Formats: sequence, structure tokens, C-alpha cells
Amino acid sequence: MSEAVDAKQAPLDVITIGRASVDLYGQQIGSRLEDITSFAKSVGGCPANISVGTARLGLRSALLTRVGNEQMGRFIREQLTREGVCVDGLKTDPDRLTALVLLSVEDEGVSPMIFYRTDCADMALSEEDIDEAFIASSRSIVVTGTHFSRPNSDAAQRKAIRAIKASGGKVVFDIDYRPNLWGLAGHAEGFERYVKSDRVSAQLKTVLPDCDLIVGTEEEIMIASGADDCLSALKTIRSLSSATIVLKRGAMGCIVYDGPISDDLEDGIVGKGFPIEIYNVLGAGDAFMSGFLRGWLGGESLATSATWANACGAFAVSRLLCAPEYPTFEELQFFLKNGSKHLALRKDEAINHIHWATTRRRDIPSLMALACDHRVQLEDIAAKAGADLSRVPAFKVLAVKAAAKVAAGRDGYGMLIDEKYGRKAMFEFAHHPFSWLGRPVELPGSRPLRFEFSQDIGSQLVEWPVEHCIKCLCFYHPDDPAALKEEQQQKLRSLFEAARKVGRELLIEIIAGKHGKLDDTTIPRALEELYALGIKPDWWKLEPQASAGAWAKIEAVILKHDPWCCGIVLLGLEAPQDELEAAFAATAKAPIVKGFAVGRTIFVHAAEQWLAGKMSDDEAVADMASRFEQLTEAWLAARGRKAA
Repeated sequence: MSEAVDAKQAPLDVITIGRASVDLYGQQIGSRLEDITSFAKSVGGCPANISVGTARLGLRSALLTRVGNEQMGRFIREQLTREGVCVDGLKTDPDRLTALVLLSVEDEGVSPMIFYRTDCADMALSEEDIDEAFIASSRSIVVTGTHFSRPNSDAAQRKAIRAIKASGGKVVFDIDYRPNLWGLAGHAEGFERYVKSDRVSAQLKTVLPDCDLIVGTEEEIMIASGADDCLSALKTIRSLSSATIVLKRGAMGCIVYDGPISDDLEDGIVGKGFPIEIYNVLGAGDAFMSGFLRGWLGGESLATSATWANACGAFAVSRLLCAPEYPTFEELQFFLKNGSKHLALRKDEAINHIHWATTRRRDIPSLMALACDHRVQLEDIAAKAGADLSRVPAFKVLAVKAAAKVAAGRDGYGMLIDEKYGRKAMFEFAHHPFSWLGRPVELPGSRPLRFEFSQDIGSQLVEWPVEHCIKCLCFYHPDDPAALKEEQQQKLRSLFEAARKVGRELLIEIIAGKHGKLDDTTIPRALEELYALGIKPDWWKLEPQASAGAWAKIEAVILKHDPWCCGIVLLGLEAPQDELEAAFAATAKAPIVKGFAVGRTIFVHAAEQWLAGKMSDDEAVADMASRFEQLTEAWLAARGRKAA
């Protein structure tokens, strides 16, 4: 077992120090960087990646660096917070910009990149940024090679080393050699991995004696030692340091050296390897380090630590981005237990679902939503009132204001708003701190299911804000004719695939009672059929059920097929308040039901009066807010809770 600092003695397990950038990954695979037309944005930089990777694996991690006082710096801070990374050591530089990196996957193992790092924020890290008490709050720190390339950041990392050693913690050194960040290669050579330099070697060799763990590729081991071959490099490092040395060898896995270095390079501890298709090598080393630290700091054997590291590296190699693609501990353990029939892990639906479900942007344990995504119903109300349809968008803005009045900034409130009449309402929604927004994609009333604006649903979803949830209503009954069912199933499957491709949550609304008998087995049978197709939405929206037994059956089906499902919200179907309260009560023993998304019960009266010119804006807002408030109180009461 590797030695581990007592976790009870420190609130943090690891603080990573150094680079923090925004990676812009070219989305056209097999293309030159010159020809890339669109990019995916993510947190990048070795230490930032490791902070995310270790947090996902269950370690209490923090990042110590600087970011700019602009949108990209705030993106890094917000994303780290979402990932559970402590940002107490993340400083905001008022004068410098956050670093950017442009990357592409041009060929197998070939990823050109351009570093935009001229006088960037993270490289301005100084000794003044190192709070010794903050360092002492961790069991370990990770220092990184690039930040020894400048006097100020070098001094900062050395101060951190002194502080962690004084507190009894561990020093981990990720050699992280990028020649052009040391001024040894041109701007176009960002992917260059090795340029021999006596200057760099002399600098890095002074770090080695203070280290407890040293991790690097063959090229990095050579640059850290100044030697010209790997074995000599290992022996040189051992002469300077008693640290555990981990040699990363790409597809061949790694070798761990915990004692004297023999003349046999293979004479070390080897973790289990994982054959994998090489898709993108960038960031694989940071995923590897995350896995190794999870084992090493957790007191696992070096062989186990190496196995976990190899597995995490395999995940990264098989996916496009860096930090967003790293596995969670749940995902890692599933893979170690079950393996995969795919050399390309990104094609494994079971693993991908766990990855998706365990890295969601937020957890919403309770959801009370005002649904005003209705289109046909409001068109009918407007027609009866003699009102122009151009007034409907303004009414939906009032509905948002009503919902915001009830929510009052509290968690667990949301809305459903449509694209056709709700664009202004969505803009209003963005001004309030709601927890959730769902947007419909179905053509109202369609059976078989059709999408509203185009059957090429994926091209529409790319334009949506990432936090917007796709909502799709399907009139589906398990006793429908086979041809109808197959057509609807294929439509829902294509929507599910599109949602996963573009990274948007999906809510599927099933209404069976309008086209057949609804008993305790109807919805459970419908869900079984959809799960059998591999459709695993984040949310289900279902009609009220007649008995607690029906909800128990529904819950059993969901937990069997997808224990990571966010849950169920109830729909209203314009039911009176007392009927909805009874429906809420029937779900009291079904924790899978997380809330409701109700519309007409709340807004119909106000819509009729306001569109007819009989109610003012303020009166409409007050009317809808009162009805929404009553429903939220009824829901909370059914769950034995009161409004905060």
C-alpha cells in the first residue's frame, strides 16, 4: 500500500497549481486547424484538468492559479464550481486575459494546437498568491513543469512546496513539458512534445529532491533529468530523489518505480492496460494523473493506482475534449467491472449514459414548473377573445413574471416555454434565477409524432443554450397499432440520440389516456418499450395515475433501467386544483416523482381575461402567481414540506 496522509487532518486532498485556460476544440475530425469551422469550448490546462479529473473521482480538489477578469475567466471559475473543485485559490487578474488554446484532431495521435498565452493571467502567478494556510489545508499539491518556466511562477510553486512540506503533505510533480511554452518552439509547434534543452533540464532537476511523486512521459523524464535515453533518465532522477516515479508510455500503459532503478526498464510495477482506439491524445496524461492520484492518495496499492490511471487515460484517448470527458468514479468502477466491447469507448452507450448522468450540470431534487409552452390552446383562447395572435408572446412574458414572483429566487422552480410564441418570454426568463427551463420540440397534437419546425432536429438543438432542456410530448399507448408504435419509437430514438450528441437534457412526456385505457400497467408497459430501445431521458413527464400501486410499478421500471434518471414531473391536463392536489397525494410514496409542470390550470383564466382586454398586466401576473403559489404549496404539503 502507498503511504497516505490522514484525510481527517486536512479538508482538501489535493491542490493543483499552474495552467488554466479555455480549450477551443475543432469539431471537424480529421481536418487541418486551418480548415476548422466550429469549436467546442472546455476548461483546459494540465492543473485545471487534473483538478476536475480528481474531483470527479471523489477527491477534494482545488486549483491555485489566476484567470482574467472577463467572460472566459468566469467560465473557468463557474465550471470548476459545478465540478465540485474548490476555487478558494483561484485569483482574478485585473490586467491580463485568460489563456486560450485552439486545437484540432488532424490524424490519429496528431493534434495541432496554438497557445494564446502572451502575458496571460495564469503565468502571472506570484509568491503573493500562495497562502501558506491554504496550502496547509491540503494533503498534497501538484506542481507542474510549465510554471517553472518563469521566475515569478517558479517562485510561487517553490513557496507552495515549502509550505506543504512544512505541514507534512506530499509534493507531486507533473513534468508537463511543452517546449514552446519554454520558448523552444514556434507558435505553430504547440503539439511538439520534445526539444532537448540543458536550460530546462537544469531548472527542473532542482525540483526533483522535494518530490514524493514524479509523473511523466519518456520525453518528460528525459527533459527533467537531462539524460538522452529513458533508462539513464530514470537513474538520474533516482539519484536526486527518493520519490515514486511513474513512467507514462501511452498505449503501453505505465511503469511505476518505487525503489532502486535496475538495468531493466521493465523492472517496475505495472498496472492493468486497456486496449483502446486512439482518437485524441490531448489531455490523456491529465486524466491518467487524476486516476493515479485517486488511488495513491486513497492508500491503494501502486498496481491498483496504475490500473486506475491507465483506465482514466483510456477514457480520455477515446473521446474528443479534455476535462469534460474524464470519467467519474462511478463510471470508472463500471468500466473496471464490466469492460467494454468497444475499442472506442465513446461508442459504448452504457458507459456514455453513466458519464452523462453523473456529470449533469446541476442536481434538481424538486421541480415545480409553470408550463406556458402551449400553442394551440392559446391560439384558441385568442380567437375566442377576438385578440390578435401577436399578443400571445406578451402574455407569455407575463407568465414568466408570475412564476418568478412565486419562485422568488428559490431553488426548484422552473418553466416550460415554447419557441413559436415564447422567444420574448425566454429572454425574460433569463433575467430571473430559475432552476430549470424546458422547451417543446413536438408539433402540437401530432400523432404519429412530428417535430414542429424541421424533422432535422439536431440542427435546431445546436442553437439552444446548453442549460435548456428538450421537452417532447408523445401520445403513446402500448396497445397502439404496431406500425404507429414503431414510427413513434423511431422518432423518439432519433431525438434521444440528437440530445446526447449536442449535450442537452431531455424530458419525454407520455400521454396514454387520450388514446386508450389507462390502468396500473399502461405507463409501466410504455416505459418498458421505450427503455428497450435504449431511450433514457433525463426526465419523464406523466399524467396522474389512479393509484399508488401504479406509481410503484412506474418507479420500479425506471430504477431497473436507469437509476440515474432525474425523475418524473406530473402534467396537469387542465385539471381543477382539487384534482391535482389528489394526484399529488397519490405520489407521496413514490420518491421518483419530483414535482409537476402544470399550465392551463394556472394560466387559462388570466389568458381569457387579459386577451379580451378585461384584465391588466399586473392583474394577470397576480392571478397566475396566486394559482401557481397554491399548487406549489399543495405539492410541498403532499411531500410533508412547507415553502421556504
